[in-house]
Amino acid sequence: MAQQLGYYTEEGLQKLKDELHNLESVERKAATNAVAEARDKGDLSENAEYDAAREAQALLELKIGKLKEVIANARIVDETKLDLSKASILTTVKIKNTKNNATMKYTLVAESEADLKSGKISVDSPIGKALLGKKVKDKVDVTVPAGLVTFEIIEISL
Repeated sequence: MAQQLGYYTEEGLQKLKDELHNLESVERKAATNAVAEARDKGDLSENAEYDAAREAQALLELKIGKLKEVIANARIVDETKLDLSKASILTTVKIKNTKNNATMKYTLVAESEADLKSGKISVDSPIGKALLGKKVKDKVDVTVPAGLVTFEIIEISL
């Protein structure tokens, strides 16, 4: 299976690297210690604490492996080269709900950088997917929990 490239800001990629460093240097040590403590408690064949510690350790190693893969395949987006004629990752898109005229502003980001409170939505979200590649004045239909909503793109900026 081919690994998909992930596009990140420098800040977003640094957060991933910091998380990886924490997992490898702090969490891994804690998991190893938990396994050792549980092993010291006696019979391993009936030691649920040992089994749980080993499982937690295995999940941590899996998470570390996935994070390393994401970082290895990450590409930093050069904001100075973004084409503002259409919505793309790292652009800020102002949209209007055509039904109630409410306007919203979202910055399109990678899944790991999404934070709705900060106005950052994933390019993989329903709204993000609908906006990608669209231009000002384009209308997009988005299926949301409340049903189908039509948005008009008002502005694209950085």
